[in-house]
Amino acid sequence: MSLIVQKYGGTSVADAGRIMNVARRIVGTKMSGNDVVVVVSAMGDTTDDLLKLAHQITPKPSTRELDVLLSTGEMVSSTLLAMALKTMGYEAISLSGLQAGIKTTNNFTRALILDIDPQRILAELQAGKIVIVAGFQGVTEQMDITTLGRGGSDTTAVALAARLGADSCVRYTDTEGIYTADPRIVPDATQLKELTYEEMLELSVYGSKVVHPRAIELAEYYNMPLRVASSFTNNPGTLIHGGEKLEVRNKVTAISHDMNVAKVTILGIPDTPGIAAAVFVPLADAGISVDTIVQNASINNMADLTFTITEDDLEKATAIVNQVASKLNAREVLTDTHIGKVSVIGSSMLNGPGYASTFFNSLADANINIELISTSEIRITVIVKEDKVLDAVRVLHSAFRLNEA
Repeated sequence: MSLIVQKYGGTSVADAGRIMNVARRIVGTKMSGNDVVVVVSAMGDTTDDLLKLAHQITPKPSTRELDVLLSTGEMVSSTLLAMALKTMGYEAISLSGLQAGIKTTNNFTRALILDIDPQRILAELQAGKIVIVAGFQGVTEQMDITTLGRGGSDTTAVALAARLGADSCVRYTDTEGIYTADPRIVPDATQLKELTYEEMLELSVYGSKVVHPRAIELAEYYNMPLRVASSFTNNPGTLIHGGEKLEVRNKVTAISHDMNVAKVTILGIPDTPGIAAAVFVPLADAGISVDTIVQNASINNMADLTFTITEDDLEKATAIVNQVASKLNAREVLTDTHIGKVSVIGSSMLNGPGYASTFFNSLADANINIELISTSEIRITVIVKEDKVLDAVRVLHSAFRLNEA
């Protein structure tokens, strides 16, 4: 008998009809002779609606109370799914993060999983039940409810699969799997049969919202194969794993893009040791992740420093950077939200020449200007104006012939 962990996103459980559809899929897995643990997100836009409601009460809600509020979304979907399974004649039980033994740090709204005590889940499985776990949440040593941040249910599912020694983990969503680009933008984008952890992590960090980066990091660390598939069809989806690809047709695997980007530039800062630390340490302390960083050549011991962050963090980051800039006697702080990020990703790019030239020539031929460039061993990323992002995705998808993947 195999143990399978399934994760269903918010669109998969958005209403009663979809919850019943998920229940039927779970029953099919159970009838095949498997033990099943299911992790669910909140229904549809529930989390966003609860956030809006909280901000109607106060512009700065207590993070502790916010976590208690937001955790109720997953409780609703998990209990309804357990009810659906029971009406179909199957023993099922819903468990909160606390009941499932998920222990976290006390970083409200962005908690990290410290450990999982699997005893309750294992006991319920031993009793023949299907276990439904509310994703996105856990509990501190002080018994305070915490949430894991955006995409936290993905993290819950992979962490449970690893802790329980599951045979597989499947992330069900409203797409057929992972594509060479967003098919809403590139109609001839093709579904990928497989990806390495490294490729999926780069895709997730640089724009793909299908699986949260923290979940991919966990899957890679525990070598837990993760499959992404549709909850509405029987398409096998895309397998994310740590081995070599069986067949590599194109050294570029996929194109990702991200519109949630802001650029911050500090003009006229002293070009002396410790200046970068003076800027980035306070941002890190505030939980703000910095991406692309560029410092221009020093002129008269003065330089300009540019970096990108998510647009969601811009207000908080600007307040911090203005304080730092004032202390450094910087000339000016500029911000720009009318930009986007485009990346080409492929684990085989490292061993193949010519990919950078194809990338930059294609954008030049399309008259797309590049503002910033960032690279890794398997990725090239550029920052361009927001009205050029979708054109860049289509141009690069065509240039690297990913429709033939």
